[in-house]
Amino acid sequence: MPKNGDADEKKSPPDAPPARRMQRAQQEQSEEPVGAEQLVRGSPELTHRIKLAASELKIRQTDRCWAAEVVNDFQENLLKFLRSSTDQPVFQSAEFLNTGSYFEKVKINSPDEFDMMLKLHVTTRFNLTPLDDGLFYRIDLLRSTQRPIQAFVLENERTLSSSKVLGEMFRLIRKFLKTYKVPDARCHWEVNRKSPYSPAVTLSLCRTENDSGELISVDVVPALEVQSWPNAVRSGPNVENWLGKKVRQEIRSFPCYFVPKRRKARNLSEEGKSNAKESWRISFSHIEKKFMTSHGNKKTCCENKSTKCCRKQCLMLLKSLIEGLKRRFPKELESLCSYHGKTAFFHTLASRYDDSQWACQNLPVCFIHLVDALEDHARQGVLPHFFVPECNLFSPAVFPRKALAFLVGALEEQKKDGLPLLKPPAPAPPLQPEAVSAEAVVEPATAKSSPPGWFHSADSASIVKMISVLVGVLSVFFMFCVIRGR
Repeated sequence: MPKNGDADEKKSPPDAPPARRMQRAQQEQSEEPVGAEQLVRGSPELTHRIKLAASELKIRQTDRCWAAEVVNDFQENLLKFLRSSTDQPVFQSAEFLNTGSYFEKVKINSPDEFDMMLKLHVTTRFNLTPLDDGLFYRIDLLRSTQRPIQAFVLENERTLSSSKVLGEMFRLIRKFLKTYKVPDARCHWEVNRKSPYSPAVTLSLCRTENDSGELISVDVVPALEVQSWPNAVRSGPNVENWLGKKVRQEIRSFPCYFVPKRRKARNLSEEGKSNAKESWRISFSHIEKKFMTSHGNKKTCCENKSTKCCRKQCLMLLKSLIEGLKRRFPKELESLCSYHGKTAFFHTLASRYDDSQWACQNLPVCFIHLVDALEDHARQGVLPHFFVPECNLFSPAVFPRKALAFLVGALEEQKKDGLPLLKPPAPAPPLQPEAVSAEAVVEPATAKSSPPGWFHSADSASIVKMISVLVGVLSVFFMFCVIRGR
């Protein structure tokens, strides 16, 4: 197996930017990867496993309905609370933008994770200073202002503090939960401990009657809406062949969002560390959602059964494979996440753009193509962010070369062995808590300590009577034994 460094030297000069190196890689990917069709055609078992896994990734309808009811109620009431609260005017005009795999309809196994961007509308003009290749920024007000946003600037009265905005979001949600009641009385929301590199307020829905773990996780991410895109992303994503020039132009007219995510500071100056602590990361989650809902080269894709494609199924299968790899190798693949798979998926859609290449009957072959694409990115050590092409998600600073080499080997082994990790874990129990009787809620200790069988259905009078009869029989038997012993 060649080392990643050797592969880099052979394929492109060391100083070539990720976008230029990726351009050559996409040209190679546009051709049919050698071996995908042969691999599927030569293994009926592999074909069956891929199709079976795709069918088993679907979410139970009962779980979907219950989760949607609980999460929608939380969202609606939180929005009412923010709009009526006078604590912080910046949040009064906020709106929710639902993003993430559930709302893109590519969530697998269970509807247990939800992402919500809380859009903050601020009319003040900003200056965006990139802190890296275009993913992280420092945001400064162009001039001092007396508007509510002034409460979140640093001592210099210019720099917008990401930590202050996120901290206020935590405070407001905790205050909201003091009076909010979940529609299902058996559950309650808890705010998780703040993570230093997370842009979200993460909440867990838990059962009230016992400590049985998390049912649903929700990420509420405050996001600053900015109309003009920074220079690093102004050209827009490479979707002309896939979605067309008109769609690309439409996308560029959308706003972009900045979320309060702290940049990991390694080998930075004191000023760099200070900027990293208050940094904002650009987000295109709303456009990614549009890609997933309008994903066809032809506008009729997936409008009816005759035009169905397998794009979403392929992404869901890749997410399942990545989860399986991380369960099997948690230490070696700690840096790997589902967004790496999603980014490789977008690059694959941009190069294999024709709808006929994603026909439903070609699901096994299309999925192997996608796995090959992720493997090629890892082997080259180049996975450009789909919207920020100069930002390499597989750069050594964020994804160690040793881990990349391990990922390449693991993917090769999976294909060789027939994708054994594609098999989903054991079916999860129903997400909705089981119905609990009134007696069990009032007297849980009695319910736990009661013997099995008929004892549950007998009333107290019957039990006393039966115990008395049993004691009488034992007494007679004891006296008989004593008399016979004499």
